[in-house]
Amino acid sequence: MKTLQRRTGIALWRQVADEIRQSVLAGMAANAQLPAEAELAARFGVNRHTVRAAIAALEKEGILRAEQGRGTFLNDRKRLSYPIGRRTRFSAGLENQAQTLSGKLLSSRTVPAPPHVAQALSLPANALVIEITTVSTADGLPVSAATSWFDAGRFPAIAETYAATGSITASLMRLGVDDYTRQTTAVEARHASTEDLDLLGLSPGAIVLLTRSVDIDAQARPVQYGESRFAADRIELLIDNRPSGVPEAAS
Repeated sequence: MKTLQRRTGIALWRQVADEIRQSVLAGMAANAQLPAEAELAARFGVNRHTVRAAIAALEKEGILRAEQGRGTFLNDRKRLSYPIGRRTRFSAGLENQAQTLSGKLLSSRTVPAPPHVAQALSLPANALVIEITTVSTADGLPVSAATSWFDAGRFPAIAETYAATGSITASLMRLGVDDYTRQTTAVEARHASTEDLDLLGLSPGAIVLLTRSVDIDAQARPVQYGESRFAADRIELLIDNRPSGVPEAAS
């Protein structure tokens, strides 16, 4: 039996939801039925109300589904596979996995570059950058939220252009960058922040995959530094080191 931490400030139902993700759902096939509430309550040493709250949170995320009179089941929705390689593009990476893809501008502002942003973009300290916050969806479901920074002197219209196109690639093309490549990507997993819970429609305890990336143009000048948060239950990150244009091997 898993021993939950009762004095950590983390609600018990949230801890139970995390444990269901990690120790129960990981061993279940799609459409398999979740163990009964009483069994889960005994397993985790909590009451059924706590288990019910945990299950409700996982249902909200679309991981589980309740069927009247039958029980609760693991959804068969497959995670999308998002390739990260030399040319990382949201639309191109997911175009064969979803019918509709879209990006929405949530906010933009011009600010002095924070030190890590200035370093990533090879800018002087406190140089002005444009910061945009966006959310991307696949078939109407939010899969990632991102904050991106651009040199304000070079790309003064990036926010307006993105609002019109819904695409970083299309926006950069309109602003004179015909092609760009991924220079670096760092990946880590963490619990979703309060903001990301709202943007991605997740429940407390959900995990996001955070990427920090730098893209450069053909002259090796940085064009974008971005921090993207992907809903881990909806998308997986595939590190793709194949040369551009090489097809995936048949399975």
